[in-house]
Amino acid sequence: MRAPLPRLPALPCILLACALTACDQAPRFTQAEPGEALSGGSATVFKTDHNAYSLPAANLSPSRRLDFSVGNSFFRNPWVTAPATTTARDGLGPLFNTNACQNCHIKDGRGHPPEADALSATSLLVRLSLPAGAEHAETLKRLGVLPEPTYGGQLQDMANPGVAAEGKVRVSYSPQTVKFADGHEVELRRPSLQISQLGYGPLHPDTQFSPRIAPPMIGLGLLEAIPEAALLANADPEDADGDGISGRPNRVWDDALQRTVLGRFGWKAGQPNLNQQNAHAFAGDMGLTSALVPADDCSERQADCRAAPDGGAPEVSDSILASVLFYSRNLGVPARRRVEDAQVLAGKGLFFQAGCQRCHTPKFTTAADAAEPELANQTIRPYSDLLLHDMGSGLADERNEFLASGREWRTPPLWGIGLTETVNGHTQFLHDGRARNLLEAILWHGGEAEAARQQVLTFDAEQRTALLAFLNSL
Repeated sequence: MRAPLPRLPALPCILLACALTACDQAPRFTQAEPGEALSGGSATVFKTDHNAYSLPAANLSPSRRLDFSVGNSFFRNPWVTAPATTTARDGLGPLFNTNACQNCHIKDGRGHPPEADALSATSLLVRLSLPAGAEHAETLKRLGVLPEPTYGGQLQDMANPGVAAEGKVRVSYSPQTVKFADGHEVELRRPSLQISQLGYGPLHPDTQFSPRIAPPMIGLGLLEAIPEAALLANADPEDADGDGISGRPNRVWDDALQRTVLGRFGWKAGQPNLNQQNAHAFAGDMGLTSALVPADDCSERQADCRAAPDGGAPEVSDSILASVLFYSRNLGVPARRRVEDAQVLAGKGLFFQAGCQRCHTPKFTTAADAAEPELANQTIRPYSDLLLHDMGSGLADERNEFLASGREWRTPPLWGIGLTETVNGHTQFLHDGRARNLLEAILWHGGEAEAARQQVLTFDAEQRTALLAFLNSL
């Protein structure tokens, strides 16, 4: 059960992955908390321009910044097909979605869906799986899903010469209008996914699809350093406190430890740590093997893929994987802006009044034994509990992943979200990028957030502006 929180009178909530109780009057915040602007503790970075997500943590020493730069080079630069003279970066494919990590995590930030009806989906990928039964228990234990038998767990829309790509992804949208109590209307767009030009025959008729955009890379090492006990203290799977929130941990397979552990990363918390997240991204997104994931994504039904040359075993060496791990652990979190602004403080009051902080947990202290000394003993403000929440049928992909149901998603961290447009040139949010701004993202919430959504619809223009000012300050 989550730790008890002070009871506050209730008012509507604006949130990104949480839902809460009824409301009266918002608490007043008249000034920022000490250190509130330092979202990443002493790792916080203070540039807030188009490179705000790509900077090394502020507390890295000069020598450690050199290590960061080495990892950055392997994250940014493209990989090539084998055989090649560039032996350190060959082995791309045969099936892949992109040839560099940075192509999806654009400027280390948020990906976006393709334009309506476009056939290029560089920073959006599509997960595939089949419904599973008790006879698939061992597969589910280790993979979390039952892969589609021909195309595997992820559709790759690109391929090396001589190998057919698996297919092309197209997204179209249908509009639906939501009206606030004051008459203000917001048009939402409901996505529809189509897969065409299949390279290896038809998909299984029961195939489940889940489109996912690439999330930002900032602060991942700090999230990894939050003690497990601190995360579990916020879990309340049976809603024992009756507040309508049933946050629960995902339990996933650790490839290195060969056992089930707490999940932290990915849209459904399907990966336990950054090294495994990176290794699986190399394999699934670029077709690159590593010691942790020694097989590529070619199925037995893809003969040309299996016969294609590779870049050696493994294609991503242990040293390269370690360099990318160091880089991804130590990307700094941008400092908050306008923390003393009256409008931002008013918006914070609305956020806290509704209890949104019960899912978007504002603050943690990282462990003393964190993987890197710069990550240890930091007071951080990610605004996430890293737990699973039922977000209703509107956002459901109906695809289970380990313990996560087809309606559950991990609470996304909110830190840095207000700089999305500055860094990435767009404001497209949620797991598939359907929301074109923060207000649309709020209005898509259901399930545990349905009561809050209904209350949000009573907000007048001044309240909406204040809440959005707070979120954009993060």
